Amino acid sequence: MKVRFYSIPGSHPSMAARLMLEAKGVEYKRTDMLSPFHRPVMRLAGFPGNTVPAVNADGRRVQGTRAIAEWLDELRPDPPLFPADPERRRAVEEAERWGDQDLQARTRRLSWWAMERDPSGVESFLQGARLGLPVPLLAKTARPAIWSAARANHVTEEAAQADLAALPAAFDRVDGFIADGTIGGEQLNVADFQIATSIRLLMAFDDLRPSLEGRPVGRHALRVVPDFPGRIPPLFDPAERAAALGA
Repeated sequence: MKVRFYSIPGSHPSMAARLMLEAKGVEYKRTDMLSPFHRPVMRLAGFPGNTVPAVNADGRRVQGTRAIAEWLDELRPDPPLFPADPERRRAVEEAERWGDQDLQARTRRLSWWAMERDPSGVESFLQGARLGLPVPLLAKTARPAIWSAARANHVTEEAAQADLAALPAAFDRVDGFIADGTIGGEQLNVADFQIATSIRLLMAFDDLRPSLEGRPVGRHALRVVPDFPGRIPPLFDPAERAAALGA
């Protein structure tokens, strides 16, 4: 089977899908794109939506981390991404859904907000990308793309402050998932990948990483995602740092 995987460099859902493909041992060829220019490309490639991550497996097109996870378990049941026990599966699916609908979205908005504030870290997120052009050149011309992607993701100062204020509760919730065994077990499940990739992107923030490394949420993210490109230099003022860390 020929699998084409569509992704965006530095994208946490793209990284989640990539790790799940690799956990299943599915070979693929990767096509990297820049946001927001991926949107027309996905339509031209025959996908019903314009989002990534996405896979085309011998003509079967699947988009989004949750749909890709279900497709992977259908394609290759072992190792499973979803637990067989019904009660545990419900807990994992609830964590996955929260990771997709809440944590992932907040992380995305904060990342574009940070890039608008200081685009100096753009080049670090493009390392290893397959874009056909030199990374320094792409980084130098990134400002219009950052502005467009930020608008497409409804990034505003008010939204960013609300997302920062929500982080302490989110980190506590992930710690709770680890403590009760929903994630962090010997066999990684779909919620592990969904959640850890968002936390790993947040750990690209110099303002956040030191505090996260020393607690379960950070150690879990580093276990699931040992390598994640990108660095966002310090940019929080004291009030923002307090909101993000619950201090």
